[in-house]
Amino acid sequence: MLRIAGATIPENKRIEIALTYIYGIGPFLSKKTLKELKIDGSRKASDLKSEEINAIRDLIEKKHRIEGNLRREVMMNIKRLKEIDSWRGARHSKRLPARGQRTKTNSRTVRGNVRITVGSGKKPPPSPK
Repeated sequence: MLRIAGATIPENKRIEIALTYIYGIGPFLSKKTLKELKIDGSRKASDLKSEEINAIRDLIEKKHRIEGNLRREVMMNIKRLKEIDSWRGARHSKRLPARGQRTKTNSRTVRGNVRITVGSGKKPPPSPK
């Protein structure tokens, strides 16, 4: 079980995909990191040598904001928007979409208006006794 920056990396996936399990690293950053270290992205995470794993860990932790630091930064940004009473901050407070998406038909789960789909209304025929 690999751990990089406090996140568990799945060993049965390609390292290119496995790195995206770290909060703050997407497909682009994963490919860029592996290219910089000259590691083949199609190899499984379990096939990597310990030196390669350490090189990935060092590069990611030194160059990028990830996991706890990034989560803290995002929360502080949202908190700042709420404190200055901005429109986006108010939307975050109400747990509504903050980027202009429509709410009349979409975002039901965000608004708490979950509708249960109903069948055709036909009841099944009674079973013979």
